[in-house]
Formats: sequence, C-alpha cells, structure tokens
Amino acid sequence: MALPLYDSQPARRVPWVTYLLIAVNVVVFLMTPMSNFATWYGKGAVRECKAAEFTYEYGAVPKELTTGDQQPLPADVTGQCGPADYHKAPWTSAFTSMFLHSGAMHLLGNLVFLFVVGMGVEDRLGRWRFLLSYLAFGLVAVYGFAWTSPDSTVPLIGASGAIAGVMGAYVILNPRGRVVSYVPPIIVLRLPVWVLLGYWFILQWLSLGDKESSVAYTAHIYGFSAGVLFALLARRAGRTRRIAALSRT
Repeated sequence: MALPLYDSQPARRVPWVTYLLIAVNVVVFLMTPMSNFATWYGKGAVRECKAAEFTYEYGAVPKELTTGDQQPLPADVTGQCGPADYHKAPWTSAFTSMFLHSGAMHLLGNLVFLFVVGMGVEDRLGRWRFLLSYLAFGLVAVYGFAWTSPDSTVPLIGASGAIAGVMGAYVILNPRGRVVSYVPPIIVLRLPVWVLLGYWFILQWLSLGDKESSVAYTAHIYGFSAGVLFALLARRAGRTRRIAALSRT
C-alpha cells in the first residue's frame, strides 16, 4: 500500500481547519486511557478497564444508534471491570467517536491521510464548508455502519470515516492532482490521485468479507461515497453560479 506524503499542488490559503482537526485529534488521544501519556488512568488491569469503559461510553455502538437505548457492557468486560458506571445519549457518540483512536498507529495513519487530502479540499470548499462537510461525512459513515450492522454491540471509533469522505471529495474536486507517495521499500512516486485513492477504495471493497479484521471497512465506503456525492453537487452548484453570473453581465 502506498503511503501519501503530501499534495504536489500547493494550497492557495493556510488550511487552518485541517490543522485544527489534526490538533484536536492528537489532544483528545493524549487525554484518553488509550494513550500512555494519560497516566492518571492507572496501570495494568485498571487502565485496561478504564480504556474499555471509555470506548463504550464515547464510541458509537451500532445497536445503541439504531435503538436509541444504551446497551449494557459485554459480559467479558463486566466480568473483569464490573458494570457500566456511566449514562450516555447514544446520538452524541456519533460525534465523539470521530475523535477517538485505539492507539498511536491508528491515530497516525488517519492523520497522515487527513493532512494530505484535507488541505486541498479545504482550499476548494472554504474553511466553514470544509469543517461542516467533514463532520457530515463522519456522521454518514457512523450511521451507515450502524444501519449495515444494526445488532452489533462493538463500538466504532476513529476519524477514518470522516477522512474517507474528504478523500472522496478530493478525487472529484482535484481529479488531475498528484500525490507524492512512499511505496515500500524505498520508492517515492508522484501518483495520480485517482490511482492512489481509487486503489484504496477498491481495497475497502475487497476487505468487506474479512471477519477477522477490526477495521470498519463499511464505514469507509459510506464516508467515501458521501464525499464523492457532496463534491459532485458542490461542483455542479459552482458551475451554475458562474453561468448565472455571466448571464447577468
């Protein structure tokens, strides 16, 4: 798999929202029990219990989203950690889950893609529209995943659904773009964006049947599709406004 490094087309403005989203994800991770930085959660089994409870409290549990009711912790968690010591409104977890990560590599992998494609999409959409669309892509990914697996009680966490939406928008808004990418073991190439992200999307489809993986490929597909659809509508609306402006001159 090629690892994107940076967009070869420079942005016209400073991508403050992209930087802000990266910073928020990093700070949130450092403050959770999944991070070694947050020593106040204890050590060993105590920390593992805190991490499990935190994930269920702030992660998006599909059955909670489809029923609207908080679900009890699984028996393997309660057997080791005791019953849940929290109350949640399930719909809020659709937002909070977007900013949680299970570990440093999970976080780093997501933020690399956000850094590369986020700048280009923010440059074309503008800051506020980019921020709102990012959150919307994440919600589509989370609820799409819940709709596909309505009885699942495994929490969904991570920014990848929202970032997948940004990737889909990037393909449409910058179809001729090239992304400087690292291809193991030592090759660095300028790959067309449709090759890099198209290959990524195909991998998500091919991995749907992988029951052993903990990756929510379905959420990625929903997010990416939402990004493509939104960008197509945004591009068409832009053309309509330009034609209307020319007709008035």
